[in-house]
Amino acid sequence: MVDRARFPRDKICGDGLTTSALRELEALGLDPSRVPSWVDVDEVVLRSPVGREIDLPLPHGQGRFAAVARRADLDHALVDLARTAGSEVHEGCGLRSATVTPDDTIVAEVDGLGAVEARHLVAADGMWSPTRRMLGVAVEGYRGEWHALRQYYVDVSPRAARELVVWFEPDLLPGYMWSFPIQGGCANVGFGITRDGSYRVGDMGALWRELLARPHVREWLGPDARPEGTHRAWPIPARIGGPTLAHGPALFVGDAAAAADPMTGEGIGQALLTGRWAAEAILDAGPDEAIAPRYRAQVEAELAVDHRFADTLMRVLRDRRGLRASLWAAGTNDWTRRNFARWLFEDYPRALLLTPSRWHRGMLQGPGAYQSTGTPAAGSPTAGSAGR
Repeated sequence: MVDRARFPRDKICGDGLTTSALRELEALGLDPSRVPSWVDVDEVVLRSPVGREIDLPLPHGQGRFAAVARRADLDHALVDLARTAGSEVHEGCGLRSATVTPDDTIVAEVDGLGAVEARHLVAADGMWSPTRRMLGVAVEGYRGEWHALRQYYVDVSPRAARELVVWFEPDLLPGYMWSFPIQGGCANVGFGITRDGSYRVGDMGALWRELLARPHVREWLGPDARPEGTHRAWPIPARIGGPTLAHGPALFVGDAAAAADPMTGEGIGQALLTGRWAAEAILDAGPDEAIAPRYRAQVEAELAVDHRFADTLMRVLRDRRGLRASLWAAGTNDWTRRNFARWLFEDYPRALLLTPSRWHRGMLQGPGAYQSTGTPAAGSPTAGSAGR
């Protein structure tokens, strides 16, 4: 494993972990208690364009269905986990060049290591993927489907320190604003807009100041809340299948594969999933079986269909009347609130109900992650409550 960064390092992100992401982290063997800023989330608050708040409870007593953790902490813990599992990790080593040889192997020139020859390369190198550029398969002019901005706040209100809220501001649709709780009385606060929405990326700085001044946002954060560091923005690629998923022996995963959810911009779970599928394609293929078609087929069957469904839903979310109707339906009763929360946090695939090939018994009532964990993660505000 090679990374040009040295860990821990900051990663601009909303820091939210969906049920899908949590299950992948559990399967990898990640212990939440090793992530200092980890906070379990048992309930989601949605604020409609007209100011109505809807509380969506996640299942209690069936494991973890949502959490928040600073990426600096989460990624550092994952790097340590990789070392423990036997991976040879080289930090501070940037990729200088990558070429495919006539016999379909790959040669990567890496800082501090020189030329490294391998049968396969998994490129988890982000939106601007240097590997993609070096191999000549970059998408010229591509800037992603979403652009988001986040800032950490400290000394936030008791609610902001323990509850997760999403504000559907009328002028941001189909984008939204969020406040996600983090251990120590902190919150990750930010917003995301689509590139074809009402605002341009260049408007985001001024828009951020205006959003923070809105009364309901000020009230939520509390009178003592103050920013930690500066705000930072980043593009989000959500067009799986658009950029090339594989080129010769190189497989692209996560943001390098434009795998983020088109509806929410969430990408941690998708990065973990595509990373696992790439590894499985390499490890499980027979000696004469091509790796790239196997990986592409897995992504198409398990993720691309959900992205197309999410793209369709975005047409509803662009109109405030459509969004209001959707949120009204979600808040109709306890069953709709609970199941909408599970769907929103990717407890099951977005388009599961439309893809009979993926149906199975109990598909809508599966347990969360870490069901057998008896104690909450360090710093969790829900310590002692149900939802473990």
